[in-house]
Amino acid sequence: MKYAENILGTIGDTPLVKLNKLTRDLPCLVLAKYETFNPGNSVKDRMAIQMVEDAVVEGKLRPGGTIIEGTSGNTGMGLALVAVVMGYKMICVISDKQSKEKIDILKAMGSEVHVCPTDVAPEDPRSYYSTAKRLSEEIPNSWYVNQYDNPSNTKAHFLTTGPEIWEQTDGKVTHFVVGVGTGGTISGVGSFLKSKNPDIKIWGVDTYGSVFKKYHETGIFDKDEIYPYITEGIGEDILPENVNFDIIDGFTKVTDKDAAVYTRRLAREEGMFLGNSAGAAIKGVIQLQEHFTKDDVVVVLFHDHGSRYVGKIYNDEWMKKQGFLE
Repeated sequence: MKYAENILGTIGDTPLVKLNKLTRDLPCLVLAKYETFNPGNSVKDRMAIQMVEDAVVEGKLRPGGTIIEGTSGNTGMGLALVAVVMGYKMICVISDKQSKEKIDILKAMGSEVHVCPTDVAPEDPRSYYSTAKRLSEEIPNSWYVNQYDNPSNTKAHFLTTGPEIWEQTDGKVTHFVVGVGTGGTISGVGSFLKSKNPDIKIWGVDTYGSVFKKYHETGIFDKDEIYPYITEGIGEDILPENVNFDIIDGFTKVTDKDAAVYTRRLAREEGMFLGNSAGAAIKGVIQLQEHFTKDDVVVVLFHDHGSRYVGKIYNDEWMKKQGFLE
C-alpha cells in the first residue's frame, strides 16, 4: 500500500504546468511551478516544516511549546499544519490588509490570531513584526519563527523546490521568475539552479510600495519607496536576511491593478484558480519578455490558492471599489 504517514508527508513534488493563453505572444515555453498542490495550498508549507524541524533539533522548540509567527497568512497555514501534527500550539500575527479568508482559515486550523495595522513602521510596537516578537518574549516555552531572517526558509527551497524544477525540466530551465517577500523561495531556488548552471537567470517580481527593486539596482534603502499597497504576499518595507541579492539578476515591478486583473485572467483563461501574487508573477513574466528567446524555458512559481481571495480579487464589488474593474 502507498500512503503518507501524515499530511506533512504530502508536502512537495508539486507539478509543472504549461501556460498557453496568457503567454501566447511570448517566444518561449512558460511553465508554472504549481504550489497550491501542497496540503496547505501554498509554497510556504515547504519552509514551515523545515523551520520547525530545524528548531527542534537546535533545541529552540521544546515539547508542548508555542510557535509564534508574523505572517501574511500562508506561512501561518503551513506552520499550523505542522503544529497540529507535531503537537504544538500556534499563534499567528497578521496584518489587517490580509483577506478575511486567510484569518478564518488560520482560526479553523486551531491557531490563535492577532490582527495588527498595516500602515505603521516595522519598528512600531503595533506592527505585526513587533507584536510577534513581543509575544514570544512574554509567553513561556515559545519560539518566534521569524521567517524573514530564518535561514531554514532558504534551505527548504535549496533542498526541495530547486531540485524539483531542475529535474522536471531535465535541466533545460533558463529563467526562474517569482514574487519576492521573505526571499526564501527566490534565494533557495536561485542558489540551487545557479549551482547547476550559472547562466540561469533569476528574476524577482516586486510591487510598487516595496524597497527591493531600487535596493538591488542602487544599494540604497530608500524610505521614499515605501507606501501602502494592496497586493498580498510580495514586497517588503524591510530587507529580510533571506533575500540574497547576489543571486538575483533583476527585479520587475507590477502594479496592484495588474496583479489583480491578471490573477482573474489566470482563472478565466488558464483555469488556474490562484492567489493575488500569481497575477503579479505572470504579469512580471510578460513584462520581461524581451529577455526571452524561442529556445528558453521559463519557470514561474505560483504561491497560493484562490480560495483565500474570494472576498477580494474574485469579488466584482471589491475590484470596482479599488478602481480595478470598470
